[in-house]
Amino acid sequence: MSRTGIGIDSHAFADGRRLVLGGIEVPSARGLVGHSDADVLTHAIVDALLGAAGLGDIGQHFPDTDPAFEDADSLDLLRAVLSDLEHAGLRATHVDATVMMERPKLSPHRDAIRARLAGVLGLEIDRMNLKATTGEGMGFVGRGEGVAALAVATLEPRT
Repeated sequence: MSRTGIGIDSHAFADGRRLVLGGIEVPSARGLVGHSDADVLTHAIVDALLGAAGLGDIGQHFPDTDPAFEDADSLDLLRAVLSDLEHAGLRATHVDATVMMERPKLSPHRDAIRARLAGVLGLEIDRMNLKATTGEGMGFVGRGEGVAALAVATLEPRT
């Protein structure tokens, strides 16, 4: 039987940080603030996977109070969660994600991000979907103060 989970994350912009989305550095004058690399997209996917597996959330597994995760590569966190899923007898079969930000535009980087995430997840590219939207000038996203991401993940038992 398949299982589905939802993950949501958001981070504020700040000068002097890199903008990393799905493990890809996106050229930008500002990056995102966070204890790790602040990869809001990967964090949302991690939470979706953990939710589908009933294994809690990203903060339980990788607390921002633990110095071991300071400046961590979020793809390494994703790999650790995938290992937990394997031990639980589960595997990801599909991920659908949306990044919400005004600028920079995601479309020039979408294919690279999808390919990177699909590779780490062990999915065919058509099973790692990525969309982008803006805040239409509303809220923290619309004012360009930060980025939010939403992900839905489907898991199935390993066979």
